[in-house]
Amino acid sequence: MTLIIAEKPSLARNIVAGIVENGGAALSKKNGYFEGGDYVVTWAFGHLFSLCDIEDYTGGDASARWTLDNLPCFPSEFKYKLRAGADKKVDAGVERQFETIKYLCLRPDVTCIVNAGDSDREGEIIIRLCVMNTGALADPSKKFMRLWLPDQTPETVGKALIEMKGEDEYQNLADEGFARTYIDWLYGVNLTRFATLKCGTLLRVGRVIVPIVRAIYDRDMAIRNFVPDIYLAAVSKEATKGEEIELVSKEKFDKDKRARAEALCAKYNASKAIVISKKTKKETVNPGKLFSLSKLQNLLGKKYKMSMAESLAIVQKLYEEGYLTYPRTNSEYLATNEKDKIKKIISNIKHLGYPVVFKDKKTIFDDSKIESHSALTPTYKIPKKEHLSEKEMQVYQTVFRRFVSVFCEEECLAQKTEIVIDVGGYEQFTLKGMMIIQRGFLRFDDSERKDKILPPLEKGDEVNINFHPVEKQTSPPRHYTIETLNNYLKNPFREDKAALAEKEKAAAESGEELSSEVENDEEDYRAIFEGLELGTEATRTGIIDNARKSGYIELKKDVYTILPGGEYLIEQLSQMNISMDKYKTSVLGQALKKVYRGTMTVDESVKQACDEISAVFDRREAPIELDTDTGFYGDLVGKCPVCQRDVVRGRYGYGCMGYKEGCKFRFGSFICKRPISISNARKLLAEGKTSEIQGFTSKNGKLFNARLKIEGDKVVFDFK
Repeated sequence: MTLIIAEKPSLARNIVAGIVENGGAALSKKNGYFEGGDYVVTWAFGHLFSLCDIEDYTGGDASARWTLDNLPCFPSEFKYKLRAGADKKVDAGVERQFETIKYLCLRPDVTCIVNAGDSDREGEIIIRLCVMNTGALADPSKKFMRLWLPDQTPETVGKALIEMKGEDEYQNLADEGFARTYIDWLYGVNLTRFATLKCGTLLRVGRVIVPIVRAIYDRDMAIRNFVPDIYLAAVSKEATKGEEIELVSKEKFDKDKRARAEALCAKYNASKAIVISKKTKKETVNPGKLFSLSKLQNLLGKKYKMSMAESLAIVQKLYEEGYLTYPRTNSEYLATNEKDKIKKIISNIKHLGYPVVFKDKKTIFDDSKIESHSALTPTYKIPKKEHLSEKEMQVYQTVFRRFVSVFCEEECLAQKTEIVIDVGGYEQFTLKGMMIIQRGFLRFDDSERKDKILPPLEKGDEVNINFHPVEKQTSPPRHYTIETLNNYLKNPFREDKAALAEKEKAAAESGEELSSEVENDEEDYRAIFEGLELGTEATRTGIIDNARKSGYIELKKDVYTILPGGEYLIEQLSQMNISMDKYKTSVLGQALKKVYRGTMTVDESVKQACDEISAVFDRREAPIELDTDTGFYGDLVGKCPVCQRDVVRGRYGYGCMGYKEGCKFRFGSFICKRPISISNARKLLAEGKTSEIQGFTSKNGKLFNARLKIEGDKVVFDFK
């Protein structure tokens, strides 16, 4: 008897349907499982197990207030327990379903146990943990196999059941999954508690959530502090042959150099502007690539203002219903061994009247750009319109139309024109335009790009000009959108694309380039395979959603902005010298990829994380003039010089406990961008002044040293 354990009930039902439709015996519904013929099919509810809390290792009370006494916690062996709810109690349904799984695994007639978790590292360990905790693997007579499903159609289920491999083939994937789980627990539990105890308010610190919030914080601070640079440009806007032609000189002038700008304009205006060349050629325009999850989310966010959480939920539902392939993929390419499957899908689509044909091209099929899963595509199972909601249809049609565009039989042809205008031999101006002459894939991809028609100029024509200085100003950086944040997280070390995006926009408006998706993507895929990305396709959506729910960032339409809670998080972590930036996160990401490739063990990757976390807790005593340790929330600092009540470390600084009675004595734990350590604060209260503290920063950015002293109910600088 073969026992198949699915990750969710919906997958279990699809597996049962696949068994039956491929000639297997009917399976009848039991209490928590299906059984019939040679198969038993049961399910988990996603994660049935979670890592134990710190108190499970130390013997403390999990409901008690957090304390530094058990930090940092580095378990010698990580332990799991059945998932509990917010009330710390195990849900009865979870407990009952695991008992069902355990009973089935230990049944004497079950000789083969099959892991049917989602086809990724998370799905791999979800079912492994269930089976490991039953004790069934101690019986050498029971085989442990893996069911790998790129989609959930009956045909794929039947084929996958025949081609199952032993679980040992997926050991590296499981090791990567366990390593990620352990490392994220170490960071989340240790640093969240440490930061919360330091600040007196809950701060969620995680390996990926912090660099994501930091990226949005840094961008918003750059926008907030942006000072536009005013400059002058020589611009001509005159009509020739009934069409206004704009010429903008490449030379720019400081705003106080107007005379020089006017001189250049006069020199140009005294010359003639002549068309010296006109080139026209036909070109084939390529469609965009097939979708990875993030590329799909980018488009849905831009077009329909769908959040990543909403779009992922819909894509996941369409996958579970058998309409789309596995969604959490980071690739925009198909595997070469999928060609026959793609031919069948194309045949089905062709019968619906779409002009599609199979194409065997490197821009579509490329094994070197696939890590675990191919690009998102429709399956041969096509939904009826009445079976999907409006938003589900929007998502499905987006994937479907991109697939049709990629395999469209008719080529998209454009006539591209380039006109060069010379102004007196001083400067040449290039005008570019494009006109679609055969739509091809544009009939299906909903492109918003339009033809750019150039004026009817020919070689030798004179162009009317009237250059004059025009005041312009530089633009601030743009807020992150769903698309730009996703692109950043996929490769945070790629050159900032802000300037490039402006160029691409200008090019699109001029008709120079129809699709920016055909750019060389070698660098991005190398970053993914090396582990440089922040988060993964499978985890990013949930982490960003957690950042929103935690009050760190906000999403309006498709634009992300930082919230006060996010500013506080980043600034407090900086003050605590907790450097959770893209560099540190990517180092750990690279370690996980090494585990996946078998060049690093789980223990070695965990030790790397432990060493990083230890450095946060390793608070060596610094000379008082260099000390930056601000202590912990609630620490007693000394007596108030005004009312003699206790002064304690608060959320934002040091303050008198007599504030309710009107005492206003307080001072910040951060002055002129410099942390005021608790040792300096204690010296200030005890002696009325500190020693000279090094490292203050003035408003104009200059460093300076100074003492602090008390004057009445205020703390001021003392430069004597």
